[in-house]
Amino acid sequence: MVCYPVMRATFLAVTRNCWAVHSPFISTLLRHQRILVLRPSGARSAKTDRSYYITTPIFYVNASPHLGHLYSAVMADCFHRYKLLRGYKSKFATGTDEHGLKIQLAAEAAGKDPLTFCTDVSERFRHLFSSSNISFTDYIRTTEQRHHRAVKHFWSVLMNKGLIYKGSYEGWYSTQDESFLASSQVGDALDSSGKKIKVSLESGHELEWMREENYMFRLSMFRSPLLDWLRENPRAIQPDRFYQAVLQWLQDDLPDLSISRQRKRLQWGIPVPGDAEQTIYVWLDALVNYLTVAGYPDKHDQWWSVAHHIVGKDILKFHAIYWPCFLLGAGLPLPQTIHVHSHWTVGGKKMSKSVGNVVDPLECSRFFTTDGMRYFLLRQGVPDSDCDYTEDRAIKLLNAELADSLGGLLNRCTAPGLNPAQIYPSFCPESFPSQPGGRVKMEDYHMLDAVKHLPSVVEQHYKNMHVFKALEAIGTCVRQTNGFVQRHTPWKLDRRISKDQRWLDTIIHVSFECLRIYGTLLQPVVPEISDKLLSRLGVQPDERSWSHINFLPSYQGMDCPFEGRSLGFDSGVLFSRLEGQNVNQRTAKSKKLH
Repeated sequence: MVCYPVMRATFLAVTRNCWAVHSPFISTLLRHQRILVLRPSGARSAKTDRSYYITTPIFYVNASPHLGHLYSAVMADCFHRYKLLRGYKSKFATGTDEHGLKIQLAAEAAGKDPLTFCTDVSERFRHLFSSSNISFTDYIRTTEQRHHRAVKHFWSVLMNKGLIYKGSYEGWYSTQDESFLASSQVGDALDSSGKKIKVSLESGHELEWMREENYMFRLSMFRSPLLDWLRENPRAIQPDRFYQAVLQWLQDDLPDLSISRQRKRLQWGIPVPGDAEQTIYVWLDALVNYLTVAGYPDKHDQWWSVAHHIVGKDILKFHAIYWPCFLLGAGLPLPQTIHVHSHWTVGGKKMSKSVGNVVDPLECSRFFTTDGMRYFLLRQGVPDSDCDYTEDRAIKLLNAELADSLGGLLNRCTAPGLNPAQIYPSFCPESFPSQPGGRVKMEDYHMLDAVKHLPSVVEQHYKNMHVFKALEAIGTCVRQTNGFVQRHTPWKLDRRISKDQRWLDTIIHVSFECLRIYGTLLQPVVPEISDKLLSRLGVQPDERSWSHINFLPSYQGMDCPFEGRSLGFDSGVLFSRLEGQNVNQRTAKSKKLH
């Protein structure tokens, strides 16, 4: 969804009569909704306890996908894969937002009918996500009939509850943003001819004064219950800086919201039920997509009660204010969590076609590989602050952490020179006693303790949407394991001496156990690399879930199912080092083509 500025309007006297008629009913409704909001867990059933529903925003098809779109999708995919590892039944939805005046105008400019135009761009998003190993379970388009049915039903529910009325309003309107603006959002500027014009302070787009009669939603009635929900659920919006931002917005009154446009001006959209002269506002239409995928209006309870959204910070207001208020009005549970992330910039500047700094995610993935691109985005992406993209930074990170540290550890420990039998060797308790002594150093025990607790550390970071911290923790342990191998130099041991052979086997066994944990934990982030690593260790597909994380059982006096098992096929280096000159050659070639 594209970001539109907040709608504000100057309402005429006709609205007062509507409020007077419906106020007793709405007061009763809000008392009921307060109970619903403050006791969200009461609607949960045993059936939903192991269900999980994660969504990206649906992306507006006014332009091709960019790096920020891929970041949202990779983040949602990571959480989806993580929940599957934990044994959840997970649904993961993404897709495209295809209605609105901008699409109508863009299609006209391209000489295409709107649906053909939307299909072309939507397929670019689908191709990017499929190429990036995004394992969505549902790809929703707002032009689908199932969605039209859901939106019309949702509208009718709000209408029947007296929450929609017809009213007149006037104000500064942005055609490009499809939004009315408050006076505080309007500024002065000069057009190309030097004429004074009004512009949006947020988008810079030109405004015109407009007066229309459209349908309004009683947004003003839901400020208090929305505040109640947020105060009772301080983790509902994450990170905290965005939660605080929403609370700050709610210090002001919420004006009622225009939720339709006159059809003579906007034909490309869903008609208002019972009024062929009005088109449903694109944001009400778009937000309902989450319900459509959940099965609304028929069988949606299982999924909707466990919904989690991932959104960019530019569309926070629509998801954290409008959407909860719509849901409250419809008598539906609110999302479990709204995860918010910041933007990707280039050279500290927002990506823009006019500036020429838009990063093509498909081109990047071809050079960095699919998993390399996924790892970079999740390792460098910090949800509560913007992140700057540079190819040099990506190359250095991927070479250091995937090629050298993780890949180097696997290649060293599986090399025939150290492991001629190509098996998962045995652990010797006498060689690695529970108390410091002999060849074992204190640093080795520190490493074992860190890897033992790593799954719980990673789990906590995933829950907080801090994937970058999870990867940082894994990377720290990988470096510790490399230090363990380097410290004990197993390649210098004499296999002809039984004591040395047992110690060498123990070193490799401990290293393999560490690698097995790393490979398992990294599956949500780099599924192909993890599969390659675990397959090389001989870990079967049905041995890779979270429940199989039992680090170094032999050290605890238990049997290790991998001891003595043959290693898997050696398919080469885990991640090939990237060379900067390849980037320069690619850039030069690209310039010649253009």
